[in-house]
Amino acid sequence: MPTTLILGGARSGKSRLAETMALSMSEQPTYIATAPMIEGDAEWQARIEYHRRQRGSAWHLIEEELALIPLLQKHARHRQVVLVDCLTLWLSNLMFAGRDVEAEVAGLCRCLPELAGQVILVANEVGMGLVPESSEGRAFRDAQGRLNQAVAAVADRVEFVAAGLPLVLKNETERGEA
Repeated sequence: MPTTLILGGARSGKSRLAETMALSMSEQPTYIATAPMIEGDAEWQARIEYHRRQRGSAWHLIEEELALIPLLQKHARHRQVVLVDCLTLWLSNLMFAGRDVEAEVAGLCRCLPELAGQVILVANEVGMGLVPESSEGRAFRDAQGRLNQAVAAVADRVEFVAAGLPLVLKNETERGEA
């Protein structure tokens, strides 16, 4: 089934677009949230609680920081819709956990075309601003750019969102069609 990648900057409207898209395809889509709970960060915890309340019962919610591929394999079945929000936090989680990012990204890209369900992935486009000051920041920016390119290559549809407005970058109705 089709895979859609929705890219954009922070607060661009990409998550809202992805949620609207998923709810238009299913009465109760699966929502895989990759945001980690950060001990001692009350503002971050409040954000997570806000999003939990905002989503409500319309979603089958799974909160998972690292094990994205097995969850997609389990839940992206025929006639099922899965939304992953977001790949950027998943990447950050992988890096902080010392995981092999290239292997994880390659595994994700191998997995996506094999899934029977509809998958919507959200990711930040972080390479359009200033060059990060730290080597860690530059490594993350570069890894995110490579992740976005790899997923976009296997996705059937790619949209970029700015100011709440989507721009279709790629739209293939069947694999191999441009």
